[in-house]
Amino acid sequence: MGNLIIALDMSDKKQAFSLIDLFKNFKSHDRASHKKEVWFKVGMELFYSSGGELLHELHEKGCKIFLDLKLHDIPQTVYKTMKTLAQFPFHMVNVHALGGHEMMKRATEAIKEHPLSPNLIAVTQLTSTNQSQMTHELHIKGNLIDSVLHLAKLAQSTGCHGVVCSPHEVKEIKTKLGKQFITVCPGIRPLSHQETRDDQKRFMTPQEAKTQGTNFMVIGRPITQSSDPLKTYQEILLSMED
Repeated sequence: MGNLIIALDMSDKKQAFSLIDLFKNFKSHDRASHKKEVWFKVGMELFYSSGGELLHELHEKGCKIFLDLKLHDIPQTVYKTMKTLAQFPFHMVNVHALGGHEMMKRATEAIKEHPLSPNLIAVTQLTSTNQSQMTHELHIKGNLIDSVLHLAKLAQSTGCHGVVCSPHEVKEIKTKLGKQFITVCPGIRPLSHQETRDDQKRFMTPQEAKTQGTNFMVIGRPITQSSDPLKTYQEILLSMED
């Protein structure tokens, strides 16, 4: 439980690989003690600026890749897009659960053709969304956690392997949908970065998120904008072992 995913939220490919090379060395030296592979998240900004070639280069370096494109369109478009993405290497990819049952079902059909058999997960409610926004801006009735759980159940019914949610919803999801259902949590902020929440509204520390039982924690700027990203990453891992 509690694998870290480093969010490469940048558009500069050269900058991304400078960072990645630091962690390639860390992985080879510390794999025995931590027994965790280093994951990187490639989001829209980096993927759109660098293209699929970037994913091939990452894969050649031995990286685990979470392709964070949040596909959300009519079912046929998502199906065809997922089939097109199968030419690129990645180990996890996502769609928006708000796209509905049929859209997610078509995505699960298409992902089966991918040679690496990646996990398909669905975004529930963004961690930048709070109760007031969901109610008044999005006009979605009920409690935010109920909305997240409903979308998680919908995703599971279509064959998705898990969801993106905030750490606040993990325990409820695991209780209702089973421990094998994957949870990926953005909105993770180390204690030293609590004052810089950026867009996050529903967040926890890595230690708190681990106690909730989440499978993956996504951390970006606290690591990537650190003066020593490798040291910061290692400190977060060590703090989770206390």
